[in-house]
Amino acid sequence: MSFFLAFIHRQFIYTPPAPTASFKGKTAIVTGASSGLGKEACRWMVRLGASHVILACRNIEKGKAAAQDIEATTSCPSGTLDVWHLDLSSYKSVQAFGDKVKAELPRLDVLIANAGIGTRKWGVTEDNEETITTNVVSLFLLAFLVYPKLRETAAQYHIQTHFTITASELYEVAKFKERKAPAGQLFATLSDKSKSSMSDRYNVSKLLEVFMVKQMASMSPLGSKNVIINCVAPGLCDTELARDYSGAAVDLAKKILCRPSEVGARTLVYGASAGPESHGQYVPDCKIKPTGGLTKGEAGEKLQKRVWVELRDKLEGILPGVTTMS
Repeated sequence: MSFFLAFIHRQFIYTPPAPTASFKGKTAIVTGASSGLGKEACRWMVRLGASHVILACRNIEKGKAAAQDIEATTSCPSGTLDVWHLDLSSYKSVQAFGDKVKAELPRLDVLIANAGIGTRKWGVTEDNEETITTNVVSLFLLAFLVYPKLRETAAQYHIQTHFTITASELYEVAKFKERKAPAGQLFATLSDKSKSSMSDRYNVSKLLEVFMVKQMASMSPLGSKNVIINCVAPGLCDTELARDYSGAAVDLAKKILCRPSEVGARTLVYGASAGPESHGQYVPDCKIKPTGGLTKGEAGEKLQKRVWVELRDKLEGILPGVTTMS
């Protein structure tokens, strides 16, 4: 099925099923939880019995308002929801969040890495173009920082825990012209305004996420670690992701094309409760699907290795030893 036909099927014909898996007694973190997919994923997990859900947000006030709304609609017990600060544009903020997880959470069953940005405007945060910092480097800095708690919980309670990323089907159409850069220069080229294609940047960030899900899963065998690592694709949803784009035409297109965020959030909750068969997999619309685009074949494997080697070096430069998964 072509990308266009798959889009039509996804947006107009197929509806992801409402999640039914139990989250009873579980603790979950959802990033980007003050609105949209993240907020609705939190609401679903509370309805499904989660005992502690942490809304990780850049804007604490918006996070508190989201928590109040979830409490009002679910009548969950007091203390079920917490709002913690997390700004993925700052490595310092990510490290502080990781320290808080380690110090304050007795268990962690689920991390849904949902926060991200989509923009065509050039900007720089930390040492990268801001989309790469937020959607890739900080995301996996967070993943490696929180992974030990997921592994510890799995061992302590004899269960399988989950790390789920909100990816996108747009990874499949990423051109990623920056991949033609010399060895060791992928991220440097992505951070060079004169060589970067911002119209393709969001797609590329999602491609890098798919590569890293595969890579982390290969480094974390389920037989010994019991942390299920996967990524989902919720389809085109009515969220704040495209807030840089506005106008009557955009608003009309959203009404016609977009899924409600509640529907898209079902895919996040599915990924965070999927079985071991989903480990290292791309799970759009609650179904495992082989990856395509630039991930295919021997060339895809080589590109994945290049991405991993460079990202590992960046992460180790931020915090030595962080990528160790022993």
